[in-house]
Order: sequence, then structure tokens, then C-alpha cells
Amino acid sequence: MALIYIIEDDESIREIEEFALMNAGHKVLGFGCAKDFYRKIEEVIPDLCLVDVMLPDESGNEIVKKLRRNSDTKKIPVIMVTAKTTELDLVKGIEDGADDYIKKPFSVMELISRVKALLRRTKPAEIKELCLDGLVVNNEKHEVTVDGKLVELTFKEYELLSFLMINKGIVLNRDTIMDHIWGISYEGESRTLDMHVKTLRQKLATYGNRIRTVRNVGYIIE
Repeated sequence: MALIYIIEDDESIREIEEFALMNAGHKVLGFGCAKDFYRKIEEVIPDLCLVDVMLPDESGNEIVKKLRRNSDTKKIPVIMVTAKTTELDLVKGIEDGADDYIKKPFSVMELISRVKALLRRTKPAEIKELCLDGLVVNNEKHEVTVDGKLVELTFKEYELLSFLMINKGIVLNRDTIMDHIWGISYEGESRTLDMHVKTLRQKLATYGNRIRTVRNVGYIIE
């Protein structure tokens, strides 16, 4: 399953894209403008972006160029969706940094096929080990060690630590963490996340202090 961001101002087209990709097993977030997309991508980097060329606040071409100039986002696979069908328009999209393009109107099967093909070409090798000094998450063995000593974690604690480690140095808000680990949005009265962080800190001993609370936002490991 991949996390896919769709930037498309036509709500009906965006809903079709979202529905098709979710049915294909992906997690999808849609945005009607570039501003909302930029705000979200600062929190979590997606596995692929589907970008419409004509947007109300900024062109898809400009979005792609900005993604390619940023070291954190330059490797994100991008498919441009365009109603422009001249060869010049299509070439420009590729030159600006898009990996592929789809012409409107398109079929649902074409969309799914192109997304699948691009993810297959660009999917990075699975991260076998995550390290933070003496804290090591070994994904091959599915175990965590602190200064060489094995630490017993529950499945959710392991997922939580891995997610924090993958995003090391990045503040993750509560909604993002809850949605990624539990598949639900964060609710103010819920203490699920806080309790898991508390027990995780205890089990990681001195490294527990590396998981820092960012008040009114979420958590970061650094």
C-alpha cells in the first residue's frame, strides 16, 4: 500500500481518482489547491503525487519544479494529469521533473496501471535497519536493541518507534501518527497515543528521552 497525494481542483475528478486508488489498496489524500498540499507535505512525505497541470493558485508544473528543488521531496514519483495534449505541453511536464503523465479524459484502469508501474519502478529498497546512535530497529529480525541489548516491544510500540525513526528530526502531529499506526484520526479525549509513547519511553531507557513532546502538535525523535 502506498500513500498517494492528489492535487486536483475539479472535485468530481478528484473523487474519481481517490475512489479508484483506494479501491486499488492505496491510502489517498486529495487537495484542491497547492497551498493545502504544501502544508501537508511538510508533515508527511507521500510515496507518489498525482498533480493536475491547471490549478487555481499555482500550476502543476511549478509544483513539480519546487518538489525537485527540495532535498526532502526531490525523489517523490510524480504523475502529471493534463487536459493539454500537444507534444510541447507533455514534453514540458517531463522536463520540469514529472516521471509520467496522463491525458484527460482517462480511464480508471489506465490511472491504476500507470500508478502501479511508476511505484514499481521507483520503490526504494526496504529499509533493513534504522539507527539513532545506540538505538537500532532491525526490520529483518523485527527487533529493537538499545546499546546491544534486546528490548521487548508490542507490535504497536514497534510500529510507532519505526515511524518516528523513519521521520527522524521531523515533528509528526497526532493526526498523522494515529492515522498511520491505528488507521483512525486523533480524538482529543483519546489517550491511546500518549500511553504508547509513555511505555515506549520507559522501555527505551535513556533513549526514551529522545522522543520529545511538541506541545499542542505531536512528537519528534531526535
